Amino acid sequence: MIEPGLITAAMLETVRPLIVAGTTTLQLDAAAAAVVAARGALSNFQMVRGYRHTVCVSVNDEVVHGIPGQRVLAPGDIVSVDAGAEYRGWNGDAAITVVVPDPQQPQLVAARQELSRVTEGSLWAGIAALSSATHLAEVGAAVQDFVEASGHGYGILRDYVGHGIGRRMHESPSVFNYRVPQPGPEVRPGLAVAIEPMVVGGSDETFVGDDDWTVSTVDGTDGSHWEHSVVVHDGGVWVLTAPDGGAAGLASFGVTPVPIA
Repeated sequence: MIEPGLITAAMLETVRPLIVAGTTTLQLDAAAAAVVAARGALSNFQMVRGYRHTVCVSVNDEVVHGIPGQRVLAPGDIVSVDAGAEYRGWNGDAAITVVVPDPQQPQLVAARQELSRVTEGSLWAGIAALSSATHLAEVGAAVQDFVEASGHGYGILRDYVGHGIGRRMHESPSVFNYRVPQPGPEVRPGLAVAIEPMVVGGSDETFVGDDDWTVSTVDGTDGSHWEHSVVVHDGGVWVLTAPDGGAAGLASFGVTPVPIA
C-alpha cells in the first residue's frame, strides 16, 4: 500500500498550490487526474458507482463529497480536497483543507485557518493515539478531545466517519471521530485505516444537496476535512499518504513513525 499512498500524497501536493482565487474546482480535478495517469494508477473515486471525477472538492459550508465543476474559487474560501488512488489493486485515501488568501478579509481568513488547524491537529492526535492504542475507539476519543480542547465549540460530523482501507478504498472497520461506548476492534499489526475528521464551525447537522453527493452544513457554517491512510505494523505506525511517514505531524505528540521493513 506504500505506492498508492504516495501517489495520493502527490495528487494533493500538486493540487495544493492551485487552490487560489480564480481557479475552478474542475481545474483542481484535472490536475489530480494528470498525476494519477502519470503514475500508472487509477482514481479509486471513479470506481464508486455514479461518481465520474478524480477528487472531491468542498467549499465553505460544503464539508465533504463536493463535485468538481465550474465553480470559481474566491478570496477567503475554505477548500477541502479529498483524493484517492488505486495502484496494482491497493488503495490510498487522503484529504487536505486550504484557505484561499484574502487581505481584504483578515478576520474571516484567520477564523477559517483556525478551523483547518484544529481539524488537522485532531487528525494527528488520532494517529498518535493509534500508535499506542489497544482498541480502535481510542482514536475517536483522541480526535474529540483535541477538538474540544480548542475551546471553539466546533462540531464533529457524526454521520460520516473514517474506515478501513486495503484492497478496496472503503472497508471495515469504521473509524469514529468521536467517543463511542464500545472499545471497537483490537488494534494489531496489519490494521490499515483511513482516519478522517470532518469538523464544522457550528452544528454537526448536515444535508445532502440536489446532486446527491455534496454534504453541507444546515446552519451554513464552514467545514474542514483532513485525512490520512495509516498502517499498524510490527514496529509501530506509518502514515502511507505522507511522504515522511507522518514524522512532522506526529512530532508534537512525541510519536516517531516507523518505516515498514
